[in-house]
Amino acid sequence: MKAHYVEIVSKTMDKQIKALEQVHGVSFGPEVQDLGQAKVAETASGTLIGVRAPLAEHEQPIVRVYFAVDDITKAVETAEAAGAVIAYPPTKQGETGTWAIYILDGIQYGLWQR
Repeated sequence: MKAHYVEIVSKTMDKQIKALEQVHGVSFGPEVQDLGQAKVAETASGTLIGVRAPLAEHEQPIVRVYFAVDDITKAVETAEAAGAVIAYPPTKQGETGTWAIYILDGIQYGLWQR
């Protein structure tokens, strides 16, 4: 199991980025349109960290981990069979891959297939 993308949604985007850069020694690039205008950094292990502002008034701050999967359709079906609610079905996101989000007992999980 590998974390592909860590998504941080915050109303204090610049503050979050500054802290991550100082504490973890990563560098964020320009906003990526395909990732909700997130600024993205890559860790030494290859995991991407994206920090973005909420996309809608009702979106709450959150840290969501997207785990890499080989077959996102199968992973979503398996999560649903385990009792998860599918918040977002597999969705192709530009050139970055296909992602999905499921919720189990109030915890949000992301899936990502390149």
